[in-house]
Amino acid sequence: MATAQQSQATVPVTQTGLKSAPDAKRKGLVFLLICFGIFMVYLDSTIVNVALPHMGEYFAANLSGMQWIVNVYTLTFACFLLTAGSLGDRWGHHKLFLAGMVGFTICSILCALSQNYELLLAGRALQGLFGSFLVPMSLALIRHLFHEPAARAKAIGLWSAIGGLALAAGPLLGGVLVENYGWQSIFWINLPVGIIVLIMLAPMIPHTAVQTGKSIDWIGQILMILSLAALTYALIEGGSRGWGSAIILLLFAAAAILLLVFLAWEASRRESLLPMSLFRIPIFVVTCIVNFLGFFGLYGVIFLMTLYYQMVHGYSATETGVRFLALTVSIMLASVSGSLLSQRFHPRSLILIGLALVAAALFALTTIHADSGYGTYWWWLSLLGIGISIAGAAGTVAMMGSVPPELAGTASGVMNTFRQISAVFGVAVSGVLVTSRLREGVTEVLQQAPLGEEARSGLYVHLSGGELSAAATAPLSAEWKLRITEIAGRMFIEGMHNTFIASGVAGLVAGALALLLLPGQRKNLK
Repeated sequence: MATAQQSQATVPVTQTGLKSAPDAKRKGLVFLLICFGIFMVYLDSTIVNVALPHMGEYFAANLSGMQWIVNVYTLTFACFLLTAGSLGDRWGHHKLFLAGMVGFTICSILCALSQNYELLLAGRALQGLFGSFLVPMSLALIRHLFHEPAARAKAIGLWSAIGGLALAAGPLLGGVLVENYGWQSIFWINLPVGIIVLIMLAPMIPHTAVQTGKSIDWIGQILMILSLAALTYALIEGGSRGWGSAIILLLFAAAAILLLVFLAWEASRRESLLPMSLFRIPIFVVTCIVNFLGFFGLYGVIFLMTLYYQMVHGYSATETGVRFLALTVSIMLASVSGSLLSQRFHPRSLILIGLALVAAALFALTTIHADSGYGTYWWWLSLLGIGISIAGAAGTVAMMGSVPPELAGTASGVMNTFRQISAVFGVAVSGVLVTSRLREGVTEVLQQAPLGEEARSGLYVHLSGGELSAAATAPLSAEWKLRITEIAGRMFIEGMHNTFIASGVAGLVAGALALLLLPGQRKNLK
């Protein structure tokens, strides 16, 4: 940590201070309003999932199209988190937080009013951009509000619980809204939250320290965006275009080259988008690993289980939301526990326990089949939520207490970037593994279907992309529709199992790296 502090010693810092020393009630209200802003961002990450089948039908989108509705949000979120952290450190965390609230609220309206698929994707992308301002700024503001380690840990625990509450409320609230008011309502819900937070928070938000001499690494930002965008597009579209097609191979190569250029550029700069000095702090490195490999399976589970409930079982959006409560409520409750436990136990122990629970839950979820009753696996969903919350909260508390105060926003941005990239990869890889199994099953059964070659080719495109709508299966008789649906459901579940296995292995790798990189003795945290 000393090295990181020394490397930043030459950066001039101007302390603007709080408007006034807030009393306990005022500080608590400011903290609560900040958390409500975060609630809106996290709510949007899960409330959309239960609406995907409805949005897919409205916009005639297949599995790949539904992936983009999720991933265009998380991709822009991930890409701009680092710049958001740097901008907050330079311009003030309070200014960027308020700007993020305004932008996110307006873009939610744009999504709700979308009449075509392209406009929806544009709105989702802008939501991700402004959402990237809110998460790192909130953690930086919490650090300024709470100076004592115990109070800060409790605040971060509550912050995590609010995020968990949003995750818990998202599927259920989304299900109710979609069934009664249409998919547009999942975006309209952000409007009252945004207005209330802005009106109440603007006069009270603390003015934080700024680094007046720090420049913004726009070249690094552009390189990062291009690299992640190329990789994400290749992963999502590779199945439909062909993994050996020239455009997909070119995109994979471009992503790798751009990533290497980005890292070389960052290493050569004194004021970089990604400060390399942070990677000399072991707990920071481990927290980033946990946020990428450890959370990988969570997003795959949310994405695939939503489709499993609604497309395989035929559950309504509300019934789907209810079944996610085992996962989301456990995340909410365990987030608080994880933060409190981090004050008594070394973060390495908690991270290892959490990741072990994550891997065990993911492997156990491979026992789910088309006829599996909810009672046979709901507790594995709960275990996944508990494990991911313990590991994530312990790493976050330890990391925020270990980085230099002037880099709190940047460090938070880097940490959350790894989590959002994990979300992008989790959904993209889920789609890859599922569509690969769908294509194998659909190819075999369509060869036997009583169809002309043109009709067979058209149906293959729809079914292999995960589209089982009435329009897609119209050329088939009732008997063949049933047969195709059964086979597609079975292939979907097998692809889902493959995703869970890959995610469980990723969790074990994260645990092994944490064991290797973190010392066993207790460290004094700020």
